[in-house]
Amino acid sequence: MDIEQLKNRKKSRSPVTLSSHRRMAVSATLIAALAVGVAPATSALAAPAVAPGTATGTPSVPSPDLDGVTAALNAAMANGAPGAMARFTGPEGVRSRTVGVQDRVSGAPMDIRSRFRIGSVSKTFSTVVLLQLVQEGRLELDAPVNTYLPGLLPDDRITVRHLLTHRSGLADYTNAMFASTVPGFESVRNRVFTYQELVDLSLSEPRTTQPGVSYQYSNANFVVVGMLIEKLTGEPVADSYERRIFKPLRLRDTSYVHPDTRIEGPHAHGYLHPDEPGGALVDSTEQTVSWAQSAGAVISSPADLNTFTSALMRGRLLSPAMMEAMTTVTPTDGTGTRFYGLGLRRYDLSCGTRVYGHTGTVQGFYTYTFATRDGSRSLSAMANTSNHGSANTALGGTLEAAFCGKKPVAAASRSAAPTGDPAPLPAERDLPERF
Repeated sequence: MDIEQLKNRKKSRSPVTLSSHRRMAVSATLIAALAVGVAPATSALAAPAVAPGTATGTPSVPSPDLDGVTAALNAAMANGAPGAMARFTGPEGVRSRTVGVQDRVSGAPMDIRSRFRIGSVSKTFSTVVLLQLVQEGRLELDAPVNTYLPGLLPDDRITVRHLLTHRSGLADYTNAMFASTVPGFESVRNRVFTYQELVDLSLSEPRTTQPGVSYQYSNANFVVVGMLIEKLTGEPVADSYERRIFKPLRLRDTSYVHPDTRIEGPHAHGYLHPDEPGGALVDSTEQTVSWAQSAGAVISSPADLNTFTSALMRGRLLSPAMMEAMTTVTPTDGTGTRFYGLGLRRYDLSCGTRVYGHTGTVQGFYTYTFATRDGSRSLSAMANTSNHGSANTALGGTLEAAFCGKKPVAAASRSAAPTGDPAPLPAERDLPERF
């Protein structure tokens, strides 16, 4: 996390009001701590009590505020994104909105069918594959990583669960790799790393915490996840993604093509902001993303991300036991609105709705993809820029608009935002902004 992110977080906090978003209220429960020294986790099934003024306990699900979604996309553009788009699925059907351009040279408008780099949303794909291997009895969540990759890590206390929850203490090597944004990016744009090289970069830096003690986001964790997948399956991560997720869900626009630099088919260009204010945007579309691999190199589209997140929440990819483990979360900060499970985020929105998914940042792209716990509603949103935290924060406003609907007039008039636009969640940077 960098200084810019902390500032964005402070600026964009909004009051949280409690109300239920489900037709079925479920009482809150406490789940056992993930590991020694970890704060008590929050069950994925826990939900706010009956909404104020609701006698039956079955309030109606709000319809998405599509004007609010569009306002959030326009806000992302106003904060430096050439274009942005969002796709919502729910009982009302499919709704999508696009603004701006996906190619600044040709002037082609943003297209909801276009592919793009999803950054750290890739971590959820990697987690699904690894949890399927747990289901198959090929590894255990609470076993040391060194059981499966002997001698890889200097601490036998680091478990598989610690990797998936960002509690291993492994340093995020990308902070040093991208200390300077554009020069750092250009130095790795076409480079091909091995997993071991990336792990060695992490181990060359001091560890951030003792295993299991606290949440410290690190791409190194999911590089090791990729190594585990390849060791246990005997096949490249790309093949595991394809066989276990892409083909079963018919995700035709989703791929993992490392180390090819291209995005095949219709796609949005990504644009990286330099550190210098007012500097020219850099087209960062073509790159190996070898510095991230299983931590952030998947390519997808809004429709495929909707399908993936909804299918995951509906239990189509994992057993109930694995879903319970994946959605058992602990706080990531002191806001009381953001949590992390196993390769999965949970955001608690201002209306009481809880959504599960992941955010992604890779050079040139910001992504949000989230769904309700029952998978009945999902949203995927993308802005084709990065290293500009205010654009990321603005894009997060699509979640409030899509899942909470229009604000009541009285609430809107009390909002700090004079336009009554939905308040965005604070930006949460996954892959580093300070490249």
